[in-house]
Amino acid sequence: MLQQIVGHTPLYVWAILAFLVTRGVAASRTRTASLRSLFIIPAVMTVLALLQIGRFAAPGLPALAWLGAVAVGVLLAWRGQGAVAVDRAAGTVTQAGSWLPLVLMLTVFCVRYAVAVAGAVRPALADGSAFALAVAVLLGLCNGVLAGRVLRCLPAWRAAGAGLAPAA
Repeated sequence: MLQQIVGHTPLYVWAILAFLVTRGVAASRTRTASLRSLFIIPAVMTVLALLQIGRFAAPGLPALAWLGAVAVGVLLAWRGQGAVAVDRAAGTVTQAGSWLPLVLMLTVFCVRYAVAVAGAVRPALADGSAFALAVAVLLGLCNGVLAGRVLRCLPAWRAAGAGLAPAA
């Protein structure tokens, strides 16, 4: 059965997986990037989550659960991330490397893949409210932590613009 599932997976899915792994490995190293570019992966992962939630039979409650989980994820990331260095003149932010973005992106990928497989193999399971809530919460936590890592850079960016020391 696993061979059938993998065999029927469209090629673009494997390209997305390769892209996510590439971006996750890049995030494992200390890197300097524009503040705007730091928002790309969290935005893409958020769109993927919202598209998934929108496919559920009754997306209202899962959307609320997702939103609550995003808030929790942002708070976790806000408290857990180290210092960032900002160069306003160059328009860049330097973040310490972490394997966490790779884990989060792969979690979102695997959850979406599992939901697609469940929908194909057992449609009744995929339409269940408990299933939808579990998926929404898991995706929300991942989205929140990814977004929180970037949002944590904003105070350092503002402080650098005001001539203050970078936030720790």
